[in-house]
Amino acid sequence: MDGPKRFGVAGNPIAHSLSPDIHTAFAKSLGIEIVYERYLFAEDRFNHEAQSVFDHGLQGLNVTVPFKQEACKFAGELDPMALMAGAVNTLAQKAGRIIGYNTDGIGMVRDLQVRHNIALQGASVLVLGAGGACRGIIQPLLNAGIETIWIGNRTLERAQDIVQQFQHIEGSALRAVALEALSQGIPDVDVVVNSTSLGLEHSEIQLPPGVATGRVCYDLSYGNQARFASWAAANGATVSLDGLGMLVEQAAESFEIWLGCRPDTDPVYELLRKKLV
Repeated sequence: MDGPKRFGVAGNPIAHSLSPDIHTAFAKSLGIEIVYERYLFAEDRFNHEAQSVFDHGLQGLNVTVPFKQEACKFAGELDPMALMAGAVNTLAQKAGRIIGYNTDGIGMVRDLQVRHNIALQGASVLVLGAGGACRGIIQPLLNAGIETIWIGNRTLERAQDIVQQFQHIEGSALRAVALEALSQGIPDVDVVVNSTSLGLEHSEIQLPPGVATGRVCYDLSYGNQARFASWAAANGATVSLDGLGMLVEQAAESFEIWLGCRPDTDPVYELLRKKLV
């Protein structure tokens, strides 16, 4: 007897991860038996440890900080979204090959559009930060019909690198801006997304309150870590959201990649939201 299919999440640190709770709840709701575990990988041994868990029967692996770029290199094949992002958050073993996916941006867009009814078609967005998290959401935002994306970063050159990477895409309109320049003028945008991992109190740049005023503000972090969402709510945002919905929706995308069926995300979202209060 083969037993339940095995999946997991790898990161460092990893004890805080909600992924086991999310995927176990998804599987239970669909009457599917799975085993889903946390894996603490050594920071300099991702390839070795990832290969080992797959060799021992793992069929899918979620990947979190700090391994998303290493996972991109580890995968034998990349789906288009992961290729554009240069980062992988989901690995799947299919027909003897390890395929890498990036479901983060898809999860964020679905959370905005479906759960919170935020219209993105024709809108403009300012993304704070120019790291891997930013790269992971650009293509899904463009696919959702975003008209213009501003990349704001402390180091302007890093924002310009992302603009250059995506400028060849038909219909894309990306602009770069230094965060310190926002005090002189804020782009005319509808949505602001914080893709940085640090809270505002750790930043050498103080955002002007006008960044949030009258705009939809979205923080990729969730719970107590969503300091930008709290700051935006206190500084005039029309809507201020953390990234819990993104976490749940990107997990549902992974679940569907692995098992071929999509779970209802609302019950899991509501359960986790109550836990975080």
